[in-house]
Amino acid sequence: MDFVFYILAGAAVGFAIGVTGVGGGSLMTPILILFGFPFHIAIGTDLLYAAITKTGGVFAHQKRRTINWRIARLLALGSIPAALLTTYLLGNVFGDASNYEHILTTSLGIMLILTAAVLFFNGKSKEPNFDSLAPSFLQRNSMPLTVLMGLFLGVFVSLSSVGAGAIGTAVLLMLYPRLPAIGVVGTDIAHAVPLTLIAGLGHLIFLGNVDFVLLACLLVGSLPAVKFGTRVGAKVPNHLLRPILATILLLLGVKFALI
Repeated sequence: MDFVFYILAGAAVGFAIGVTGVGGGSLMTPILILFGFPFHIAIGTDLLYAAITKTGGVFAHQKRRTINWRIARLLALGSIPAALLTTYLLGNVFGDASNYEHILTTSLGIMLILTAAVLFFNGKSKEPNFDSLAPSFLQRNSMPLTVLMGLFLGVFVSLSSVGAGAIGTAVLLMLYPRLPAIGVVGTDIAHAVPLTLIAGLGHLIFLGNVDFVLLACLLVGSLPAVKFGTRVGAKVPNHLLRPILATILLLLGVKFALI
């Protein structure tokens, strides 16, 4: 019965991802925790789940040439070392999962709140007028800031499994306003896959925080459900779904941040 339950959980999250377009980390990890899985197992397993489920998106965007690999490499320059160092320190400084659980819960809460904020404000800003748009501080220093934000994502995605999608997209929109929307999505996915893979492997190698049976069941349930959810999402107004989802994530974020 546990297998069936895991598969159904994966299907539910996969459907939600397809309908809303929101990444799995912000949905999968809280659901696994609420269903009784330990924080460290939920986060470690979800990181590898995210890497596997998003890999197809990289190939699709690469085929359409909608990935800016220069920007993706700058993000990875900060995020990949940060992810490895974060998981290594968790295992070698804190040791047992009970000693660093409070770090995971607080980080998860913070990242869920940030993700909710991104969803609330997504699409509310007007399109910039490039003819009159002078480069801001962010654009003038986009290269070092991209590496710095990659470092931030590397640490907090490793600690929470949340943020590689929604927050990564928000960062790209701020630093590269001239980048086409499809390029923002493609570049973000191209960075999210290696980040979640390295962070997940760090949880596996340094911490042993991956449940492969759970991972397999989640994939069996979610992969077909994402496709079905995508079809349904095309018929449902996105401006209604996102505020509802953002509110749920905000409430969950506050709950976990205060644990």
